[in-house]
Amino acid sequence: MKKIGVLFGKERSFPPALINKINEMAVPDVMAEAVSIDKVIQGEPTEYAVIFDRISHDVPFYRAFLKNAALNGTAVINNPFWWSADEKFFNNCLATKIGVPVPKTVILPSRDLPTDTSHESFSNLAYPLDWQGIFDYIGFPAYMKPFAGGGWKNVYKLNSQQEFFERHAETGQLVMLLQEEIVFEEYYRCYCIGGKYVRIMPYEPRNPFHLRYVADFSPTPEKLQEMEEIVLKLNQYLGYDFNTVELAVRDGIPYAIDFCNPAPDADLFSVGEENFEWVVNTVAKYAIEKAQSFVPGKDNLTWGKYIHNSANKTPLI
Repeated sequence: MKKIGVLFGKERSFPPALINKINEMAVPDVMAEAVSIDKVIQGEPTEYAVIFDRISHDVPFYRAFLKNAALNGTAVINNPFWWSADEKFFNNCLATKIGVPVPKTVILPSRDLPTDTSHESFSNLAYPLDWQGIFDYIGFPAYMKPFAGGGWKNVYKLNSQQEFFERHAETGQLVMLLQEEIVFEEYYRCYCIGGKYVRIMPYEPRNPFHLRYVADFSPTPEKLQEMEEIVLKLNQYLGYDFNTVELAVRDGIPYAIDFCNPAPDADLFSVGEENFEWVVNTVAKYAIEKAQSFVPGKDNLTWGKYIHNSANKTPLI
């Protein structure tokens, strides 16, 4: 029997629905359950062919457990090694190399010194930074947000240099991005599963959280195809099995705003019944595909084109 385990935290709609759907599909030699951990011993495999991870970004113990599981052959969704290495600024940098439009973006050192460092730790950092050059490049209004993290935490809209310095002083040890504002006509949040299944959802980030999926944007078939190609390209290069891409359409051009969401919102009460049903059914289908292709003792993780091309010393595109 090939087991699919779901590792989750306080979610109460998506994980049980996913487990139930996989088991309802009654695929021979495949079953699903909530992951149960009573000990983690180095180099020893788990009982799971596949583990679907929804929580390790918040629990370092779980991330270590998943790396050990992957080392012993478990297909972890998403790849815990890549997830540990990835962040939003790198994603934007990669997008510029593979032809995906993204907002102008710079990364900023933390306002406060990291723990256990001093000014001497930053011998290579110019002080002051070329703030005027940065502001001329990005322009105002602009957005400032953490280079790693999500959930709209510590996100600031800034209208001037003075406001930037006031808000940046509040960010402590967070490393922040400063990003051009894309004044959009339409906005979409797009699920991508397995690097091949895409659902493009109209999304209104200016609405209250529980109403953000209540939007009436109606893209043409040509625009839908263009956005799907962008979503697939990003996820195939990054190697995420499950991710969301946010696209803001300005002057007809879809800009990838945020596409480092390896544990994206999949709650019934925020995404709505139709989107929830699609994501449950599609993740169940993909998890079963991964279980059926599982080879004991082999590397069953998904690795993106960026890693493959780097290993083979071939150009990105």
